[in-house]
This record gives sequence, C-alpha cells and structure tokens, in this order.
Amino acid sequence: MKITIKQNQLSVTYPQFLRQAGYDYIENRHNGQSSFVRKLGGGAYPRFHIYVKEQGDTLVFNLHLDQKQVSYEGNTAHSGEYDDEGPVLAEGERLKSFFRTGSGGLVKPSNSNNPWSKFKK
Repeated sequence: MKITIKQNQLSVTYPQFLRQAGYDYIENRHNGQSSFVRKLGGGAYPRFHIYVKEQGDTLVFNLHLDQKQVSYEGNTAHSGEYDDEGPVLAEGERLKSFFRTGSGGLVKPSNSNNPWSKFKK
C-alpha cells in the first residue's frame, strides 16, 4: 500500500512521525537500505514494514506486512502482504488517521476542509 503526502504536511521529520506512530528504524545489513518496522507481537515477526521514498517535496510511504523471516539463505524475499486489504489496509488507515486528526501534533493543520484531498493511495 502506498501513501503519498507532501513533506510540509508534517510538523516533524518523517522518521520522528513514524517513531511517534510506533515504528522503529532498521537498516538492512546486506544492502544498507533503511526502513521502519512496527512489531505485532513479542518476536520480530509478523511486523508492518515501511520504506519511505522522497520525491522532491513529496513523501511516498510504501507499507506492507512481513509475515515471517527469510526461510532460506541467499534469498531476500519473505512471506508478506502488499495489497490494500486486510491488516495492511487497517494499518494504512491507522497512519492516515494521524493526518486526519492531527493527533499528537504530528501534522500541521490543513487549510482545507477535506484533509483527504491531499492523499493518494
């Protein structure tokens, strides 16, 4: 699931926003790529996983659910859910609710009556 916003809609940096939303920063030890995860239990998996891409003044949050760790060496793929349904959709809506409500001062107030008009999936 992709969530696109303008950087100036955040009153904090996106890493701060994601930390406040319950995510931890991680770095892939194989390729150095950074991302953020929110664990769903006591172990490392399952977990929500977000990659963030900066495109000019726009942020693209790419959200998916990692079900389990890689099961065999030499492979970087794992069992994950990427579609805009089920738990991934619910988590996307949870994140969007921070924008909608401005919860915790995470987002600057919008001049628009419809804050959803700035979002695209």
